[in-house]
Amino acid sequence: MKIYELVFIDADDTLFDYRKAEREALSGAFQSLDMPINDEIIEKYGRINKELWRKYERNEISQKALRTERFRLLFNDLAVTVDYADFSETYLEHLSNSAVLMENADTICRYLHENYTTVIITNGISKVQRNRFDRSHIKDCFDHLIISEEAGFNKPHIGIFEYAEQITGFSDKDKMIIIGDSLTSDIAGGINYGIDTCWLNLHGTDNTKDIQPSYSISDLLELKNIL
Repeated sequence: MKIYELVFIDADDTLFDYRKAEREALSGAFQSLDMPINDEIIEKYGRINKELWRKYERNEISQKALRTERFRLLFNDLAVTVDYADFSETYLEHLSNSAVLMENADTICRYLHENYTTVIITNGISKVQRNRFDRSHIKDCFDHLIISEEAGFNKPHIGIFEYAEQITGFSDKDKMIIIGDSLTSDIAGGINYGIDTCWLNLHGTDNTKDIQPSYSISDLLELKNIL
């Protein structure tokens, strides 16, 4: 078994249940405007949001623009007029209050923290991620929280990892590994930076991309077989 010292781990859909948080935040934001919402709207928003975050990964849109563009696209499709910026702020407020963890996240985080330097590395929005992290049961399990908005770079760009070097004071790539659910963000980012990678494939998704992780797992507890 290879010896590691520093473990990077993604936040959303790896440690935090982003899908549940997204649903609750969207429902709360719609309710604040006394607007009806249903599963179709939530699913539509999810598709729009996911595609914009992929564009963000490719540096095709800024995070600031993403925040309102997703609601412009959604409400234009629904033929509803709202103030996109105000709605975005309401949504983010609700989202920042959700800290629901993925299955086994608490257990594995405590295990990792006992044995490694642990670092969350996320492309999320700073005020949302920090508030969620502070509210969570795992906030004492991490030595550092690296957020793209603060780093000035997002995964898969190596800049966010170079920023992490400055924050952590650790630069031995041979002793680093990143764990995450996204091939195009977490795994591609780790490969670009030159460290080992572990893909959390919870749903048994076929890897159709030209991105090969060092390890693949289907449950967070399987990390104990690697680390």
